[in-house]
Amino acid sequence: MKNRGFNKQNRSRRGRPHEAHRPHKTSERKERSERPRESFTGPRPSLFGFHAVSEAWLNPARQIEALYVTENAAPGFEEILAKARGKNLKRPEPRLVDKHALDKLLPPGAAHQGIALGCMPLEEIGVDDLIIRASTQNHFTLLVLDQVTDPHNVGAILRSASALGCNGVIMQRKHAPGLEGVLAKTACGAIEHIPVAYETNLSRTLEALKEADFFIYGFDERGDKSVRDIKPGGKSVLVMGAEGDGMRRLVREHCDALLRLPAQGPIQSLNVSNAAAIALYAFLA
Repeated sequence: MKNRGFNKQNRSRRGRPHEAHRPHKTSERKERSERPRESFTGPRPSLFGFHAVSEAWLNPARQIEALYVTENAAPGFEEILAKARGKNLKRPEPRLVDKHALDKLLPPGAAHQGIALGCMPLEEIGVDDLIIRASTQNHFTLLVLDQVTDPHNVGAILRSASALGCNGVIMQRKHAPGLEGVLAKTACGAIEHIPVAYETNLSRTLEALKEADFFIYGFDERGDKSVRDIKPGGKSVLVMGAEGDGMRRLVREHCDALLRLPAQGPIQSLNVSNAAAIALYAFLA
């Protein structure tokens, strides 16, 4: 069935009376306050926030199960619904929900902006897939995150990577957040556009990339060279270490060169998401 948007049929499902039979506003407010909150049996949302949901809704590779939207947020999403219809994407009917009900569906404190999406994860890829894609390219840049665990940082990094034209991101499977929730909200839809591979052993992953003619640059504030001293090109891998601890020893030993970012002020270190954005800009701008 085609998605017809947010119409009276959607609203009537919530039990609200039609205009012709609507009681006085005062009695209506009383009726609403006495009405129990709606309980849901549908799929639990994994994405929330306008940009994250919009990009997933318009991504043909996404299998969508349910869209939850508050009445206040619904008008702002009409354009996205129209774009999806224009692309002939099969999407479920939007479901209007009360804000408090949506709060209960999501983690505490989730900044959902009145919209959330239940969907299946994107098809998983591995480093081999990225190597195959790189085989036909003269320039190919990958970003490796060594145990960067904060979903806000990872989301910001994916947003920068997508905006600056990075070809893919690789993370360790055991010590990295999933592509949902806070990470997806912070990434503002970037997870729909940039390939992300989860690998078990990053040292072996770097070995495989070296065999595929990638040059590995590790970023460390104690690096021998500044990023200004190199001329990026060809197939490159940029490795960023974890918040606080930096790169682990074995990962560092697999790098072909250690680079530092130029710092002029008294603070010589940067947040990993800022450092990644600067490093990507140096290589891709």
